[in-house]
Parts: sequence; structure tokens; C-alpha cells
Amino acid sequence: MYKPYKNPVITASADVKVSSPKISNFFIFIVSILKNIYFFSLFGFAKVILHSDDILFDVFKRALAKESRCIIAFRHPDGREPQLLMWFILFKLKNLAAKKKIRFALKPHSIFVYGYEVARWGGWVARLFMPNLGAIPIHHTKMDSKGMARIFNAITEGPYPLSLAPEGQVSYSTDTLPRLEQGVVRIGFQAAEKIQEKNLNCPLEILPISVHFRYDNFGKAAMEKLLKKIENICGFKKNVSLSFSQRLEQCRNYILQINEERYNIKINTSVTYEQRLEKMINKALETAEKILGIKTKGEPLTADDYFTRLYKVRHDCWDNIFLPEYENLNDVTKLKRNILDLKAGLAWYASRHQELADFGWYFKHPIPNEDTFLHLKVEYVQNLYDFANRSMGGALSGRVNIMPCKVIIKAAPCINLTEKLTQYKEDRKKASNDAIKDLEKIYLECIEDVNKTF
Repeated sequence: MYKPYKNPVITASADVKVSSPKISNFFIFIVSILKNIYFFSLFGFAKVILHSDDILFDVFKRALAKESRCIIAFRHPDGREPQLLMWFILFKLKNLAAKKKIRFALKPHSIFVYGYEVARWGGWVARLFMPNLGAIPIHHTKMDSKGMARIFNAITEGPYPLSLAPEGQVSYSTDTLPRLEQGVVRIGFQAAEKIQEKNLNCPLEILPISVHFRYDNFGKAAMEKLLKKIENICGFKKNVSLSFSQRLEQCRNYILQINEERYNIKINTSVTYEQRLEKMINKALETAEKILGIKTKGEPLTADDYFTRLYKVRHDCWDNIFLPEYENLNDVTKLKRNILDLKAGLAWYASRHQELADFGWYFKHPIPNEDTFLHLKVEYVQNLYDFANRSMGGALSGRVNIMPCKVIIKAAPCINLTEKLTQYKEDRKKASNDAIKDLEKIYLECIEDVNKTF
């Protein structure tokens, strides 16, 4: 008897529903019970160090007393920064401040902004805990008036700082700034205008936060183990005559070559790795677009163009897997259901190309040598494994994170957007660009300071 084809990888589902954001003391209590286990699962026995603590204490003291409004702009190179900062703000900040005889008007908390897709791939844990810790979901690729209204209300009404990542997503690079999006300053300026209109008489501040990891001999051993795993995936046996850099290079070049063959790209070893990578990620993006029926536009001219297309592909993939137009699929005919499953399967395969295009855009850093800082060696090996993982159909969830021995949270002086409102009203584009440049400069100073100190 004929049986209809059923996609072996994934099937379509009705869209997930996320409850309205609220701060639930019960859920905070549950998290407080699990906080040590949760931290260990993410960072092992790492010691958390707050660098420039007076800045963070002062900002929270003002914000919680409603003397200011605050947006925490945290760097997002690793993927674990939101979890770390939430844990730190909820369970460590108050006690550290008390040691310096600083008291807050309220118990510290922060409202985090996250993409709707997190609730889709994050499973029931994300869907249950994030809304009940006050986190606000937002769409990246379409107008979301409801989400934006929640964000502006959280900022203007306070009292808790709003936290978001100006990089827009994980950037995979601790010591460089591949790309900053303008969302944080645009939201900040608009919120500053609303605060002024309401005569609240308090400034809107952006607090830059930079998170850094440091490793010891255990991290070095874990890095070596991960590199051996990459070599095994690529079919290389350890060659004692090769240096650390040469081992990395042969794996990186092999992974790139396999992808070039995959996308029918003529291999040209006379050009740089970066040029070859650029061509490969463009082909990956075009392949995903063609699978989804999106009209391709050739090679992107700018990073903004590239990411606009990338986000569009990601959005369409998720909307074909989790269907926004269906609350349930119980009443769908068998024929319709199988077609929806087939479209979900195609979207899943398209997203494999999108994941590779996404990560590949960032993987342009020079290969470290023996004199490179250990944390940069570890980061590169983690990224090299991610390059192989994405090439095999993986995603961020398959990333291997080596446990650090130290986690440094670096707070930097605030950017007061209220003071820049006059300039913003005269020329919004220039004011936003200038604010982003200020933020970029501060981040680079944070990186330099942390590298000198730790």
C-alpha cells in the first residue's frame, strides 16, 4: 500500500505561543535554587570578576531610584553573555555593591530583549522562563509595534535597565568588532524623546558592557582535544612536524575547499582565503534563497544588504517550520499536512545553508600563532570547529564552548543620549552614526584595557 512521503528530518508545527512578559517572583525563586547548577553548566568553575565595578554600581543605583533610564548595551561574541549577565545582576550585583556600602532602591534586575526565534529553537525552557523573567521578544525582520511598545514602555517607565546586544546576534569575536547594528542607538534616541515629552526630568544612558573569558592549562588541554577532533573530522592525523598554526590552516583550508566543491565554485588558490570565503558564503546565501523561492540579487554590496537578506531567509525558514497562520494542525487534511511537512523539510535544509552563510561572514580572522593570547587561540579553535559543524548542517546549538577559568565583566562609562538630543533632532542619521562610533570606540578601549589587565 502506498504511504505518503513524510520528511524524515522535521515536520511542520503550529506556531509557538509566548506569554506576555512579566517579572514573576516565583520564577526568580526557582532560578535562584538552580543558579549554581546553571552557572556550572555554562562556565564550569570559572571565577567571575567585575572590572570597573563603581561604574556598574552607580548606573544601577541611579536607574533603580528612577534618577535615570538605562539601556545596557552588551557585547555578544560568545553566545552565553545574556545568561551570564542575568545571573550576575539577579544574584551577585546586590551583594557586591553592599560590600562597598552601596544600597539600591530595589533589588537589581534587567529586562532582556530577544528574537522571537529563540522561543522556537529554545524549547519549552525558554518559552517558560524568559517571559516570566520579564524578557521581551521582538521580530528582527518585520514591523513589530507590540514588541517595540513593550521596549519603550520598559525604558521610559523603568525602573529596571533594558539589556540588548548592539551586534544583533553572536559575533564570534572577542577582541574585534565585526559589526554593530544601529538598533540600540535608534531605540535610545526615540526613548530619550519620549522621556523628554513626559517631562520625567531624567537622562537616558547607554551603559556599554563587555564580557571576556580567560583560560588556564585545563582550557589549553581542552583546546588541544578539540583541535584533534577537528583534524579527525577532516581526515588528518596529527603530524608532529606541523606547528599549531599549520594544523589550523590545513583544517581551515580543507573545510573551505569542501564547501567550494559543494557549491560548484572553481577553486582558485591564487586569491586570499578571505576572497574565497566571501564567494562561498554568497553562494550559500543564494542557495538558501533559491530553495525558499526568494528572488536572489547576486552578491551583496554591503554588510547591511547581506544581513537583510540573511535575516529574511532565517525568518522564512522559521515561518515554514512553525506556522504563524495555524494555532493547531489537527483540522488540516492529510494531503495539506504532508505538503506543509515537505515545505518545513525544505525550510530546514535551506536553513543549513543559511547557518553556514551566517557563521562564515564572521570567520575572517587571521590564524593565531604561538605568541597569540591563549584566549584568542581557544576562540579560534572553537570557531574552526563551528566552521566544520555548520558545513555538516549544524547550528549554534552544536558549538563547543571550552570552559574558562575567569569571566571578566567590564563596565564602561555611559553614553548620555539625552545630551545628544538636540543634534539628533537636527540630523538623525548623523547623530545615530556618531553615537555608534562612540560606542565602538568604548568597546575597543574595553578590549584594550582588559587585555592589559588580565
